[in-house]
Amino acid sequence: MTSSLPANPRHIAILRLSALGDACNLVPTIRALQRRWPEARITWIIGKGEHSLLTGLSGVDFVVYDKASGFAGMRALWRQLADTRFDVLLHMQQALRASVLSLGLKADARLGFDKARAKDCQHWFTGHRLAPHPRAHVLESFMDFARAFGIEDDRLAWHLPVPPEAYDEARQLSGEAPYLVINPCSNVRLRNFRNWSVEGYASVIEHAWVQHGLKSVLTGGPSTIEQETAEQIQALCQPESVINAVGATSLKGMLALLERARAVIAPDTGPVHMANALGTPTLGLFATTNPQRAAPYCWRDFAVNAYPLAVRTYLHKAVGDVSWGQRVRHADAMRLIETREVVARLEALLEHTGRTTDER
Repeated sequence: MTSSLPANPRHIAILRLSALGDACNLVPTIRALQRRWPEARITWIIGKGEHSLLTGLSGVDFVVYDKASGFAGMRALWRQLADTRFDVLLHMQQALRASVLSLGLKADARLGFDKARAKDCQHWFTGHRLAPHPRAHVLESFMDFARAFGIEDDRLAWHLPVPPEAYDEARQLSGEAPYLVINPCSNVRLRNFRNWSVEGYASVIEHAWVQHGLKSVLTGGPSTIEQETAEQIQALCQPESVINAVGATSLKGMLALLERARAVIAPDTGPVHMANALGTPTLGLFATTNPQRAAPYCWRDFAVNAYPLAVRTYLHKAVGDVSWGQRVRHADAMRLIETREVVARLEALLEHTGRTTDER
């Protein structure tokens, strides 16, 4: 170990490049640091898309690294920060690329995850490590970086910046009537297997429309699979019950759409954490990832949790016998989620939040 962490850092670097949901889960840690050291400068080294989402975050300077730029982009970033020395670097990305990027940054102290959480040998690149925290939620893992400085302030605050034009963009898509947001697809990655069925979503949309008069706005990126999934869902629904906004929003517009929604339904993907950060009631659908680790933090009690069943069905083990971050990589795992359970959780969420369509 190197010398102790600085007691009153003047310039803090945060290294977290991705992803959208994780970036949102990290913001409460920044707010905790700002409450302790309001005069400290915070520089966040961040991915390109994540910066588009969080640009304007108060009290934070951003340095953008485009992952597509590879090593040439790293060298450019090192040159950009060549004359900058940080009091402490918070290495919050468990990935080899981020660790290599950290080598070109000047910092008096480097804090990373404990060995159990440090993927890709991240612990080799840091002089200080977090105290062990087995079975921590992702947001709690980030808050551990504040706790390493003795900050026990667990108040959660985000204050994500949403400009007026983003609200205009959202209203043009949704109109003024109350609505749900359904983001049916997760990231398009090999063997991701986080997406629920088209038929299931269509049934939930029908229920929300018939029972509550709530339209559903479908959101997502411009990828082919996201567009095709939205079209398939829309084809099974009453035309007036659904608005297809897949690929039609900017990231700031997406924030505004989520903030104005009555509730949000999605699998383990960025929008559930974006909605959580905005205080919007959020219903996460989980089977291939563990919701105790990755559900929208403030709405964990409303997540649909088929993960234990998926572990038993496809890994032939109990949840307690698999690693905390274990994923169930089976194409049929999300089909273990039953429509009636999603509808029941939606009803519970709407009742709990105590807002009716008339109130909106």
